[in-house]
Amino acid sequence: MLDIGTFLTFYGAVLAIQLSPGPDMVLVIGRGIGQGRRTAILSVVGMTILSGAIQISLLVVGIASILQASPLAFYVLRWIGAAYLVWLGIKLFVRAGGHDRHGLQTPPSISTSKALREGMISNMTNPKALAFLFAFLPQFVDPSSNWPVAAQLLLLGTTTKLSNFMILSLVALGSGTFGSWLSRRPRLLIWQERFAGTVMICLGLRLAFSGDARGVRV
Repeated sequence: MLDIGTFLTFYGAVLAIQLSPGPDMVLVIGRGIGQGRRTAILSVVGMTILSGAIQISLLVVGIASILQASPLAFYVLRWIGAAYLVWLGIKLFVRAGGHDRHGLQTPPSISTSKALREGMISNMTNPKALAFLFAFLPQFVDPSSNWPVAAQLLLLGTTTKLSNFMILSLVALGSGTFGSWLSRRPRLLIWQERFAGTVMICLGLRLAFSGDARGVRV
């Protein structure tokens, strides 16, 4: 079994990263304010549970070594993630412009599948999340332990995703509550959409031109 000191050190690093605002958290806040708590929670499920099922499976079967040996893989993922964030930001700007011209309308509901899918894509194309799982996390594995390496990877990966689920769920609940208050102040909502769009575009550009996945927060 993993040494308790090693595990606590690992989880301290997990919390430090997950409590820092990044693309996933921005998307959850935007969904909570614009579409309510239900949609925000569904996005969180996509970011953590669905993406985690894929990422942890790949981690356990040894994809970590492939990604570490292939800078091109991270390069491609960085640009996909950047394009996705910029696209979401532009959508927010377009919607805010429509509200400004035609008046504020109730945000269109998002289907369960779309909320889950967008949440999963956001996390799956976030190179920092992948770098943490496939480069940083394996450093805490002890090959000399009585536990098989695969079991250790499964434990650490599951811990990471469950922790992120709890943190982002609290963000989703808070932003959903704030969204109800904001909906009674239409001008503020329009400027919030513009602000969130600006943040997403800036994050996307930073991700695209940082040149290093370590420069982008989970």
